[in-house]
Amino acid sequence: MRPPHSEKLRAWWWHRQGLDGALSGAAPSAVLEQTGWARSVGGVGPYLTLFARAGTAREAADQAAANLEIHELPSARGCTYVVPGSEFALALKAGESFSSGDLKTAYKLGVTDKEVDKLCDAVREALAKGPLDPEEIRAATGSAARHLGDEGKKKGMITTLPLALGRLQTTGDIRRVPVNGRLDQQRYRYTLWQPNPLAKFTLSADEVQTELARRYFAWTGPGTLAEYQWFSALSAKAAKAAIEPLKLVPIEGDRLMLPKDREKFEAFQVPRQPQYALVSSIDGISLLRRDLASLAEAADLKRKFFAEEGGRGVLDLPSHGIFDRGRLVGLWEFDPEAGSVAWTAFIAKNQDLEKAVARTEQYVRDELGDARSFSLDSPKSRAPRIAALRKAARA
Repeated sequence: MRPPHSEKLRAWWWHRQGLDGALSGAAPSAVLEQTGWARSVGGVGPYLTLFARAGTAREAADQAAANLEIHELPSARGCTYVVPGSEFALALKAGESFSSGDLKTAYKLGVTDKEVDKLCDAVREALAKGPLDPEEIRAATGSAARHLGDEGKKKGMITTLPLALGRLQTTGDIRRVPVNGRLDQQRYRYTLWQPNPLAKFTLSADEVQTELARRYFAWTGPGTLAEYQWFSALSAKAAKAAIEPLKLVPIEGDRLMLPKDREKFEAFQVPRQPQYALVSSIDGISLLRRDLASLAEAADLKRKFFAEEGGRGVLDLPSHGIFDRGRLVGLWEFDPEAGSVAWTAFIAKNQDLEKAVARTEQYVRDELGDARSFSLDSPKSRAPRIAALRKAARA
C-alpha cells in the first residue's frame, strides 16, 4: 500500500526542486541556490538541471560559468558539483575533509608533504603567467613533479602533479576552466583564483556541516537522516550533530524538514494538471535522496529497465527520467544518429507529454548535440538502452 501522503510528498519535492515552472527564466545562480548544486561528471546533468527548471539556453549557462556566477567545484563528499557563486566557499569547505584520500596512497609510494608543498609553490608560480593545461603545467614545473613508476601506475597515480592540483583547488588557490567553455566535458586548463573565495570565510568545520544540512533540507526536505548522511558522507554521529542546531521537525515517520517549511508543506496542494519535465539521470529530484522508490510506483520499478528484482533497493535512474509532479513516469535517452529522443512512458501518452519530449529533444539536438550521462557515456555504449526504450515504446 502506498504510504500516506506520498503523492503530496512527491509534488512537494517537485515544487521545492523548481520543476513546477516557478523558476522559469531565473538566472543559473538563482536556480542552484534554490534547488541545489548540480552534480557534474562530464555529462549534460548541469545543463539539463538548468533547462528543466528555468529554460536556460546552453550559451546562457556557459556565460554564467565564464562570469563566475556558477562554477564546477570539488564539494560535498569530495565530488564535483556546479555551485552558485554565493556558495563557492561553503562548497569548498564542505569537501575539504575528503581531499586526503589520494595523499594516503601517495604516502605509501614515498611521497612527502614537503614534496607536495614544493610542487604546489611551483604550480602557483607557473600559473602566475597565465592559464595552463596539465601538460603545460608539467613542463613549467620541471623536476618539482615526478613520475611514481610502475607501482604508482598500479595504484592509478602516475605522477605527483594531480596531488598538487587537487590540493590547490580545495584550498581555493586555483580553479579549473573547461577548455571549450562547456560544462559537459572534462578537458581543463587551470588558472589562479583571485581573490581566493576562502580568504574571508570564517565558519568552523562544524558550522560548515550545519550550513550544508540547512541547504540540503531546504532543497529536498522532508528527508531522512540517512539520506542526508549519504549526501554529506558524514558518520551517523557527525550527521546528527550537523542537523541538531536546525531543530528539524518530523513529517511522516522518520522524515525531517526545516521548521519554517512545515506550515508551507501543510498548506501545499498537489497541482491538478500534469507538469511534465525531462531531467538527467543525476538530477537533484532523485539524486539528492537516492530513494527512487519514493518517486515511482512499485509496479513501474518492476519493469526490466530497473536492475533490482521487483524494484527493491533501486537507488538511481538507469537512464534520464521523465517526471510528472514528482512521479517518475518514463525514461529517455538521446540518439545522436537519429537526432531524436528515444523514450518510453509508464503512463498513457498524451499531447502535453509529447510536447515536453519535443521541447527537450530540440534543446539537446540544437544546443547540446548529445546527452551523455557522464564523461565515458557514448552513443555506442547507450545503444542497448536506446533500443530497449524504442522497443518498449512500440509495445
